[in-house]
Amino acid sequence: MASRGRTSRKQNSAKGKGLPRRGRNDGRRNGTTGAAVESSSQHESGIRKNGAVSIPGRLTAPVLVLNLNYVPVNVCTVRRAIVLVAKGKAELLEHRQDEARVRTFNAFLDAPSIIRLVYLVKRPFAPRRLSKKEVFLRDHYTCQYCGKRSQHLTLDHVVPRRQHGPHTWDNVVAACGRCNLDKAGRTPEEANMKLRRVPTAPQPNPYRILENRTILEEWRQYIPWQSNGRSREEEPAAMAMAD
Repeated sequence: MASRGRTSRKQNSAKGKGLPRRGRNDGRRNGTTGAAVESSSQHESGIRKNGAVSIPGRLTAPVLVLNLNYVPVNVCTVRRAIVLVAKGKAELLEHRQDEARVRTFNAFLDAPSIIRLVYLVKRPFAPRRLSKKEVFLRDHYTCQYCGKRSQHLTLDHVVPRRQHGPHTWDNVVAACGRCNLDKAGRTPEEANMKLRRVPTAPQPNPYRILENRTILEEWRQYIPWQSNGRSREEEPAAMAMAD
């Protein structure tokens, strides 16, 4: 009796295994699976024809936000820019030049690159924090003693710290390593060295949002130092000069 039970179970399992195979074969004969594959391939080719190719990070790409007076106020993402334009809070000025498109549930949208707010945003500029980088920007990456321009500078106290000189905007300047070494722990008068200009606290800079960012080609016409034909090496100095 036990052997008959095992035999019947094996036969039933064999029949059960055969059923799904017949179902798949029937579907192939009827053309249902082939139609699904064909429709999916047509759908993918349609997306490629429309230019909406899926690119990682497309919605997080940077977008320049201009104030009502065309002054840069922020850099947001493509997703945020589309929301602002859809809500009527901003207008689209420039698309991305790489012809990227964003696909929504019912349309294809060109990825924005520059938008402008439809209202004026008044933003109070906080005083710039005293740091080595800010001092270099204020002094245009130029040694305040010999006039040498370099990306490798040091911070020098006009009145040395050993003489109780304060660490303030009007007592720190950018200096090359050689001038800083020659001056040592003396004042400029004691070292017979002359400052190129009197150090002061810099004015607030509305273009600080663009520091250490890659400037896209379509952004250049809205950035002062780019429209003046200056090179990329002069951008840090131009940022410090902008009011």
